[in-house]
Amino acid sequence: MAWSQNNAKFAVCTVDRVVLLYDEHGERRDKFSTKPADMKYGRKSYMVKGMAFSPDSTKIAIGQTDNIIYVYKIGEDWGDKKVICNKFIQTSAVTCLQWPAEHIIVFGLAEGKVRLANTKTNKSSTIYGTDSYVVSLTTNCSGKGILSGHADGTIVRYFFDDEGSGESQGKLVNHPCPPYALAWATNSIVAAGCDRRIVAYGKEGHVLQTFDYSRDPQEREFTTAAASPGGQSVVLGSYDRLRVLNWSPRRSIWEEAKPKEIANLYTVTALAWKRDGSRLCAGTLCGGVEQFDCCLRRSIYKNKFELTYVGPSQVIVKNLSSGTRVVLKSHYGYEVEEVKILGKERYLVAHTSDTLLLGDLNTNRLSEVAWQGSGGNEKYFFENENVCMIFNAGELTLVEYGSNDTLGSVRTEFMNPHLISVRINERRQRGIEDNKKLAYLIDIKTIAIVDLIGGYNIGTISHESRVDWLELNETGHKLLFRDRKLRLHLYDIEGCSKTMILNFCSYVQWVPGSDVLVAQNRNSLCVWYNIEAPERVTMSSIRGEVIGLERGGGKTEVMVTEGVTTVAYTLDEGLIEFGTAIDDGNYTRATAFLETLEMTPETEAMWKTLSKLALEARQLHIAERCFSALGHVAKARFLHKTNEIADQVSREYGGEGTDFYQVRARLAMLEKNYKLAEMIFLEQNAVEEAMDMYQELHRWDECIAVAQAKGHPALEKLRRGYYQWLMDTQQEERAGELQESQGDGLAAISLYLKAGLPAKAARLVLTREELLANTELVEHITAALIKGELYERAGDLFEKIRNPQRALECYCKGNAFMKAVELARLAFPVEVVRLEEAWGDHLVQQKQLDAAINHYIEARCSIKAIEAALGARQWKKAIYILDLQDQNTASKYYPRVAQHYASLQEYEIAEELYIKGDRTKDAIDMYTQAGRWEQAHKLAMKCMRPEDVSVLYITQAQEMEKQGKYREAERLYVTVEEPDLAITMFKKHKLYDDMIRLVGKHHPDLLSDTHLHLGKELEAEGRLQEAEYHYLEAQEWKATVNMYRSNGLWEEAYRVAKAHGGTNAHKHVAYLWAKSLGGESAVRLLNKLGLLEAAIDHAADNCSFEFAFELSRLALKHKTPEIHLRYAMYLEDEGKFEEAEAEFIRAGKPKEAVLMFVHNQDWEAAQRVAEAHDPDSVAEVLVGQARGALEEKDFQKAEGLLLRAQRPGLALNFYKEAGLWSDALRICKDYVPGQLEALQEEYEREATKKGARGMEGLVEQARQWEQAGEYSRAVDCYLKVRDSGSSSLMEKCWMKAAELAIKFLPPQRSLEVVRAVGPQLTGIRKYSAAAELYLNLDLVKEAIDAFIEGEEWNKAKRVAKELDPRYEDYVDEHYKEFLKNQGKVDSLVGVDVVAALDLYVEQGQWDKCIETATKQNYKILHKYVALYATHLIREGDYGQALTLYVQHGAPANPQNFNIYKRIFTDMVSSPGTNNAEAYHNWADLRDVLFNLCENLVKSSEANSPAHEEFETMLLIAHYYATRSAAQSVKQLETVAAQLSVSLLRHTQLLPADKAFYEAGIATKAVGWENMAFIFLNRFLDLTDAIEEGTLDALDHCDFQDTDIPFEVPLPAKQHVPEAQREEVRDWVLTVSMDQRLEQVLPRDERGAYEASLVAASTGVRALPCLITGYPILRNKIEFKRPGKAANKDNWNKFLMAIKTSHSPVCQDVLKFISQWCGGLPSTSFSFQ
Repeated sequence: MAWSQNNAKFAVCTVDRVVLLYDEHGERRDKFSTKPADMKYGRKSYMVKGMAFSPDSTKIAIGQTDNIIYVYKIGEDWGDKKVICNKFIQTSAVTCLQWPAEHIIVFGLAEGKVRLANTKTNKSSTIYGTDSYVVSLTTNCSGKGILSGHADGTIVRYFFDDEGSGESQGKLVNHPCPPYALAWATNSIVAAGCDRRIVAYGKEGHVLQTFDYSRDPQEREFTTAAASPGGQSVVLGSYDRLRVLNWSPRRSIWEEAKPKEIANLYTVTALAWKRDGSRLCAGTLCGGVEQFDCCLRRSIYKNKFELTYVGPSQVIVKNLSSGTRVVLKSHYGYEVEEVKILGKERYLVAHTSDTLLLGDLNTNRLSEVAWQGSGGNEKYFFENENVCMIFNAGELTLVEYGSNDTLGSVRTEFMNPHLISVRINERRQRGIEDNKKLAYLIDIKTIAIVDLIGGYNIGTISHESRVDWLELNETGHKLLFRDRKLRLHLYDIEGCSKTMILNFCSYVQWVPGSDVLVAQNRNSLCVWYNIEAPERVTMSSIRGEVIGLERGGGKTEVMVTEGVTTVAYTLDEGLIEFGTAIDDGNYTRATAFLETLEMTPETEAMWKTLSKLALEARQLHIAERCFSALGHVAKARFLHKTNEIADQVSREYGGEGTDFYQVRARLAMLEKNYKLAEMIFLEQNAVEEAMDMYQELHRWDECIAVAQAKGHPALEKLRRGYYQWLMDTQQEERAGELQESQGDGLAAISLYLKAGLPAKAARLVLTREELLANTELVEHITAALIKGELYERAGDLFEKIRNPQRALECYCKGNAFMKAVELARLAFPVEVVRLEEAWGDHLVQQKQLDAAINHYIEARCSIKAIEAALGARQWKKAIYILDLQDQNTASKYYPRVAQHYASLQEYEIAEELYIKGDRTKDAIDMYTQAGRWEQAHKLAMKCMRPEDVSVLYITQAQEMEKQGKYREAERLYVTVEEPDLAITMFKKHKLYDDMIRLVGKHHPDLLSDTHLHLGKELEAEGRLQEAEYHYLEAQEWKATVNMYRSNGLWEEAYRVAKAHGGTNAHKHVAYLWAKSLGGESAVRLLNKLGLLEAAIDHAADNCSFEFAFELSRLALKHKTPEIHLRYAMYLEDEGKFEEAEAEFIRAGKPKEAVLMFVHNQDWEAAQRVAEAHDPDSVAEVLVGQARGALEEKDFQKAEGLLLRAQRPGLALNFYKEAGLWSDALRICKDYVPGQLEALQEEYEREATKKGARGMEGLVEQARQWEQAGEYSRAVDCYLKVRDSGSSSLMEKCWMKAAELAIKFLPPQRSLEVVRAVGPQLTGIRKYSAAAELYLNLDLVKEAIDAFIEGEEWNKAKRVAKELDPRYEDYVDEHYKEFLKNQGKVDSLVGVDVVAALDLYVEQGQWDKCIETATKQNYKILHKYVALYATHLIREGDYGQALTLYVQHGAPANPQNFNIYKRIFTDMVSSPGTNNAEAYHNWADLRDVLFNLCENLVKSSEANSPAHEEFETMLLIAHYYATRSAAQSVKQLETVAAQLSVSLLRHTQLLPADKAFYEAGIATKAVGWENMAFIFLNRFLDLTDAIEEGTLDALDHCDFQDTDIPFEVPLPAKQHVPEAQREEVRDWVLTVSMDQRLEQVLPRDERGAYEASLVAASTGVRALPCLITGYPILRNKIEFKRPGKAANKDNWNKFLMAIKTSHSPVCQDVLKFISQWCGGLPSTSFSFQ
């Protein structure tokens, strides 16, 4: 048996070698069979001797006696597939097995060896060997040591790690018998066997205790033992008994507990203790497993946790809500005294005598540290998830969860968690393994920072004021702290520098997982994204207080409370995450983050930064990824290659690979540091590689230098190659330099000239005398220089070859004036002056004005010299030149110089210059601007106009105003007649009395507005008394009242309203005052003012019902119903009917509520209220509801309601008015039987008046009588039906009458009825029906006559023969007579008719064939008709085929369907059918299809898809026929057009191009150009599609939301001739060029296309009009046949056209409609 390490699984292997798996509650969840080492020995060839779970609980090792160990992977979940993942074959049987550590299985063999199997390497090795069979094997509590027991009594100990105990290894004890029961407890080893003694041995093998049971007759040998996981107890199994030993730490001996005795248990063969110590399982010889609960005591902690003490030093803590468990255990074996769960019920604290146990329940990290008890005065702080802070007697101790040593302890008196900051490996940094820092206060102004790993102080901060908060950042490099003055400081621990970064800091926090800082300063949120630059802060304004930070889901939010809401401000996650990763040197994290972002300029910048840093850090794969992201393909590929080299080197030689010389050289190349790359190559003597590098870069010079330095044999070849390459790449300049360096001057010059570098050629010539002598060469060079505008160089060359004239020209052209002047002085003195001026002009162009002045003076150009002096700001030189000029020239320039001196405040010189330049006004302006009023005034008096002086004074006044000399300023303003400026000044300085004085004096009309304006300003400043004065002066008492109201000064408001307002003003104020007080205070106030009732009315008028209710409740209760009523009316107006109902009832006016609901037709509510509160109104509600139902044509509902209201008379009248006589009669019969006869007569009169539609009513009435069992009346009704239009209806009615008479009426009456009905039926050619009726009443003679009249000779003969043989001769006589009349006696006597018919077919004598077949039965006839029709269709004569079926009818035979369809298809596709002349063809097609559909109704094909298709074809044929008829009458041309449009919805059966062409032409003809344009456009698209052979390119957007189908068959050929197609094309093109038409189909009131039956918005389908095919939206005329209707206007128009034109074809259409639809709606029209 074995328990898994995670306590979740318990495995048992039985004698039949099957492993059963149980869960911790003992329920079996799984099982699997073990297998032998070799199947050839059979499944029973071995026994399982050892079994153990792996430390991760996912595998089981099975040791077998057939010399093998199998390791099975069982997975983490129940039912996972079991697979063998390791097997270890041994040389002898495995006898016992343990799995103490990961990958290590220890087992004993029969041959005495103890071996180790490694599951990772799949190899096994011997630990030690003995010569004696291994009988038992056990491990110590930690699994680091093993004990093996052998058959010779030897016990051997072995340690993988002695954990510092210093205990010996090897043979430990020689036990007197084989120690089958062997256990290794904490303090000793317990062994027992067949001698029935238990011996406890000390750590070095001496005997501690012996328990001897050898004299106990009940005891048998000990078979197995197990130590508890804590090592405090040992259980030994024997026969029917378990013995328990417990270690007593105080006495240091084993104490025997009471044994567990179980009768009939038999021998205990296996023991397994659950890893948490809570369960012990014992397996027995008989295959039973007993599970025991091991528990010293159990307690419930705060109803949330269960504490189970499974041993003195081990406690299991179970969370009752989640079921999770933690095992708390003292590693030193000390007894656990008390367990507490603290810190939001997450952290465990427990004491033992010498240690303290701490644990985190969430992460299952437990610690045990040495702790000397201090009477339980410790204080624990759990603010940090990684560390527990313990305060005790002025000392702070830190314990890291999961570590058994204290992290550190310091002396401090400050135990507030805000004054201590601990950071434990919170963010991994590059190159730093462990990072543990603590910051705390030594005293109130001194902070100490400690490195907890080294235990030394890394910083001390002395501050000038008290510190009230501090926190390290996660990496422990920065410390933030805040002092009492709310100043926030940042301390850099490495740089030991302190920076104050924020004042008035009310909140501060590091953003988790980063070095970003968030703080609040008053109404600003401050964020430092880069804490290394504390001066760079991002600020945003907020309106509330920051309460916290939330980070998750890829974003960081600052939570701010603004009033009652919490608002989230989102930070820039990119800056946070990326910055943090870069700071930590975690470039992988940075890359992973950037991968998640879209590429934006910011992201691109981040990739660039990362690429740079990754290169510096030699993280080349990351750099490669960065350049790929940036799209730097070349760099990415270069790095990819570099990475491949590095990876290859790393694989071959180990190490980084980045230190390889090629990698280093390539990185140097990447940084363009080719010298470094060269150096790296040459260090490795890779000369070729260095040269290749330079050649690849085309750096031949460096390449040659390397070759030269290293004496490379290919040097000359390189040089030649270099020259050749230069020539190939047209680098003549470099080639020239190369030739020049090799001393070949002529070649160099020719190359320079070829390269377009004549200057270089000239330089070379000038240095070599022998080349100068070559005149042709020099001429060539100068020409090239002049062409290249290198005039100065050309001049030098000309001068050198003594050609001064050309040299001077070149110098001038090249602006080399110095050389030109020097040459002119020697060769051409006259030109010097001209050259000086030109030189000056050139310098001015070059903006070198200073230099130009002297050249102009030399050239005697004074004006130019002055301009240059002014431009160069050489003022003194300018004055000097000006003084030498005449007055006219100089006066223009003096003011410019004067302005300069004015700007320097040298006013006297400026004044003198202005006057010299005759610009006195400018001098005055200068003095004015300078505030020198006296000088300005002096000059002004001499030369200024008065208005200019006034400007001067105003300016002076403004100056006075600034100095606060308001009276003087006022005087100045008034003097120049500008009082408004004075008023503005007084207003600005809030001297309102002076302001009002001036306004009253100068603008009396504006005085009132001024008072009002001042009132508002004073109110805004809170100076209410003064504001009141101004408001009242402006006669604005309301403003005063509002001011006092808004400031809560109601008494003042009331005073003002009463004194200055009208009669009701003070009442309104009193009302508002009361409303502001509310409750009793309001009542008291209104009573005091005598305005209570008025206030209640006022509140109700203003919809302040709550206030009105409150006042009436408190003072005037009798007003309450009135207010309820007014409130109810208000709610009704607002549409809040339910609330209004409640208020009406409270007001005692339920009738009003009923009327409200009736008005809104909420009948249910009306009835509910009426029944509950006003029973008299119930009948009214029901009648009203009935009227509503009648308006909606819901007669049944209306009837029910009226009957409930006990008004059957009303119901009767409603039904009569609606023409629902049957219902009227039914009601009359049930509720007013007295009026039944009169009503019946009235109804019959109505029915005869109405004709056909009246007949329908009669039929309906007859049915009603029939259902009601009034058969006699029903028969009378049926017999009254007379309708010339529908023979079928009459037949049905008469047959029904006869049937009812026969079934239900007396024989005499039934005979009368049959005798009446029979002749009627023969009259309408229903001979069979008549005969059958006669036969029902045994009227044989009458039946035979009926058959004879109908020429049904066979039936007549059969009836005579069977019923009355007397009449056989009678029948024969008539038959012979009939044949004589036909004249065909011969052909009928003894002839095989069918053979004759077939012969006619072969000979092609179709007419004779059909003629003969006609005389045969219907089936034979139609067989030959079908054959003839098929023949005609093949010949292309569909018209003749159609005529056949017109003549002989169209039977509903499925084999004929294709013929009918072909006739239809040929007809609709044939040309020349779109005219009036084609009517008869269409009418024939229509009639044949009608005949077919009528036959189909009666056949088995009724309602089949074929039937529906023929119905559609009938409708189409009817439209075509009606269209041809309409085309014959001018006034019906729009009907014809509408029919063409309606046919478009059937284009799945019609050729689409022909249909759209006809519709387009028809709509164009009647002027519907929009439609015509769209249809003809579609027609053109279709013709193109027919040409292309596909409809895929068709655009359907014009026909969206119509019922014109998109999916139509592609016509096989063009149905419209080319000429007509071209005409259409031209018209469409013309119209689209005009752009006068909207390309939109017309829409109707549904918002849908007017010819569409289906409204796209609602999906409702309208019926098509029989005349036009358009949807019927209103004015519908319905026909008897369901689904057939016409638009009244179209119908009347059609009738009118027939009356005026007497068109026979239109009459034929009408006749057909009558047949098809079961009669016409009115009998007023006849066909004559």
